Amino acid sequence: MASSSKRVRPPKRTERPVGTSSATNQKPHGLIGLKSKFKLFSVRLGLDMSFLFLVLILLIIGILMMFSASYPSGFAYKDDSFYYLKKQLMFAAVGLATMIGLSYLDYHHWHILSYGVFIVALVLLIWVLFVETNGVRRWIYIGSSSFQPSEIAKLAVVLVLADWGSRHSKKMGTFKYGVLAPMCIAGVIMGLMLLEPHYSGIAIILILTALMMCISGVKLRWFLIIGIPVLSLIALAAATGKLGYFMERMDGWGAALNPPDELYWATYQTRNSIYAIGSGGFWGLGLGMSRQKYLYIPEVQNDFVFAVVCEELGFIGAAIILFLFGLLVYRGIKISIKAKDRFGSLLGIGLSAQIGIQVILNILVITDWMPNTGISLPFFSYGGTSLVMLLAQMGIILSISRTSNLEKA
Repeated sequence: MASSSKRVRPPKRTERPVGTSSATNQKPHGLIGLKSKFKLFSVRLGLDMSFLFLVLILLIIGILMMFSASYPSGFAYKDDSFYYLKKQLMFAAVGLATMIGLSYLDYHHWHILSYGVFIVALVLLIWVLFVETNGVRRWIYIGSSSFQPSEIAKLAVVLVLADWGSRHSKKMGTFKYGVLAPMCIAGVIMGLMLLEPHYSGIAIILILTALMMCISGVKLRWFLIIGIPVLSLIALAAATGKLGYFMERMDGWGAALNPPDELYWATYQTRNSIYAIGSGGFWGLGLGMSRQKYLYIPEVQNDFVFAVVCEELGFIGAAIILFLFGLLVYRGIKISIKAKDRFGSLLGIGLSAQIGIQVILNILVITDWMPNTGISLPFFSYGGTSLVMLLAQMGIILSISRTSNLEKA
């Protein structure tokens, strides 16, 4: 009997993704799911390791050098050599937690949140005008703690200008959208800071505003058209005595090493800062071996901490730290340029540039190339508001890096 010509086909093979079990094709759950979801250092999640490590390295070095600079002052004025270190470690812990949390928040939410932050900054800048300390109004006190609204204002300006520049990208070449609106946004903040007065904060926000306008597409001719009248108004205010506090800060600028007798004490802090930098030489005196930190430089743990860095670590150590700052700014800008949209690029570049601006201005101050107006050094200077806000901004850049079209390293 002839065999049947009908073939029996083998059963269909069920395709399944690589890595799933043959029994089920379900999503991971329980502890396994949580571990996958919150795997902080996963390249799959897009976190930029290079940027994160640079932040952590600068933070660790900054806290170490702040402690080295501050323990004589802590012992003399607080009866505790570890006073400033303990508080800075607490601020760092809060800042790191904030940074990690914001790195998980999709940065597109800042489109809406930016205006809330701006309103909060305005309210705090008005509030601080009613709280005077040593002739200025910069700090709000809650119990034994204090914070500076100007730190929140810096973030607010970058957020709002990034949102504005991304929403009106095709109109930023016009006066209305490219010049008038950004100047009004920043002008309100700077006007309130002028009443404190807080000239270093105004300088930083003015530079940030010009940068945000430039990268948003504002034509260069507008900077000349607007810049000349603004500079004229500043010169007029100075000539008529309307900038009294600022002019006091100008006293002795550039003459710290050889001041007239009446300006000896006005230049005392800057002069000892230059002594510290010079005595460090090429290799430095050694970690912890600074002499000028023993109450020769007032409030050395704040704006003049880098003078102690130069004295203890020398030119080589200072150059390495500045190189790390340069790498951080470069990596932040590179991440931002590769962001998947215009808002991410503008926001990341603005936040990265703020670090570079403050580092440059701080170095100019401690070397007497710029009047002593109180500009902190990121990650190094003592201060809770500054450190927490700075780490929060780093978290936003890390959030941008998760979706950035950039090879993570």
